[in-house]
Amino acid sequence: MTPATTLIPGLDDIVRGGDPKRRADAARRISELFLQGAANFGADHVDLFDGVLSSLVPHADLAARAELAERLSLLVNAPRGLVGQLAHEDEIAIAGPLLRRSPVIDEQILVEIASVKGQGHLLAMSDRPTLSPDLTDVIVRRGDRDVVRRAAGNAGAAFSSDGYSTLIKRASQDGVLTLKIGQRDDLSGEQLKDLLAGTIDVVRRRLFTVVKPARQVAIKRAINEISGAVERTDSGRDFEAAQRTILSLHREGQLVESALLNFAKANKYEESVAALAAMTGVKIATLDRLIAGDRYDPILIAGKAVGLEWATVRALILLRLGPNRTASSADIESARMNFARLMPTTAERVVGFWKTRPTV
Repeated sequence: MTPATTLIPGLDDIVRGGDPKRRADAARRISELFLQGAANFGADHVDLFDGVLSSLVPHADLAARAELAERLSLLVNAPRGLVGQLAHEDEIAIAGPLLRRSPVIDEQILVEIASVKGQGHLLAMSDRPTLSPDLTDVIVRRGDRDVVRRAAGNAGAAFSSDGYSTLIKRASQDGVLTLKIGQRDDLSGEQLKDLLAGTIDVVRRRLFTVVKPARQVAIKRAINEISGAVERTDSGRDFEAAQRTILSLHREGQLVESALLNFAKANKYEESVAALAAMTGVKIATLDRLIAGDRYDPILIAGKAVGLEWATVRALILLRLGPNRTASSADIESARMNFARLMPTTAERVVGFWKTRPTV
C-alpha cells in the first residue's frame, strides 16, 4: 500500500472521477506528504507521486499551485512531469519559480516554453544559473529589452555566434545592453570590436570605466582598429553634450523616432546626428561628414535603413540646410519619391558599409 493511498482512502476513485473540490483537497494533502518526505524518497516513489499529483494539482487554486511551485523549485528530485506541467502555466506566479531555478526541467521543455510563452516566462528563465546556447538563441530572438539585458548580464549564460550577433545588433540601440555585453568574459576580440563599432562614444567611455583592466586594454585596441585614432569631426562641431543627452534617452528607453523628429524640428543638429548615429550604429564623425555633404541621399539611406517615416526624413533634410535656408517644393518632392523607391535592404547594405569605414 502506498503512502498516498494510506493517507487518502479511495484515492483511485478521486483521481479518476472525483469532483473538483475533492481533487483539490487531495492535491493539497498529497503534495504536503511528498514535500515532507522528499529527501527520503527513491525514484520509484517520486514517479508514483508524479503520476498522482499531475492529475490532481490542476484542480488546486492558483495560490496553492503557486506555493507548491515555489517549494518544488528547490528540490533536486521534484516530480519531473508535475514540474513541467506547472512550468507551462500562463500564470507567472506559478511558472516563474520553476523556470527561474528548478534543476529538474529538461532543456527541451525550457526551449519549448521559451518559444511560445510571454515575456514574464522569458525573464524568469534569464535568471537560471546556466543557460544553453539553444535556449539563449530563443531568448535573444523573442525577448524584449529587459529580458535580453537580463540574459546578457547572466554570467552562466552561453551564446552561440548567431546569438551574439543578434545581441550586438540590438546593443546598437541600447546603451545598457552594450555595457552588459562588454563585461562578459566570453566576448571575443572580434565581437568586442563589432560591439564598439555600433556604439556611441559616451557609451564606450562608460564601458571602459566598468570593465576589468584586461578588457580596458582590449577596448583601446578595438577602438584603434575601428578608427585608427580618436574620432574627430571634420566640421569641428562638439557632440559631447549631445551624446550625453542621447545616452540618457537610451537608458530611459526613449530614443525613438519621435525624439529624433523633435530634435530636427528644433534645429538641434548635434542631437539629431547623435541620435541617428545611435539608431544606425554609424559613427558620429562619419554621419556628420555624410550629412554635411553636397547631397541629401545619406539622410534618405540612413532613414530607410532604420525605418523612419518620411516626416522625420524631411525634417532632417531641412535641418541639413540650416535655419536660414529653405528647399524648393520640387526638391522636397523629388527627395520624397526617391525615399519611397529606396529598398530597405539596399539602405541596410550601405549603412553596413558605413559602419566598417570610419572615413568616407
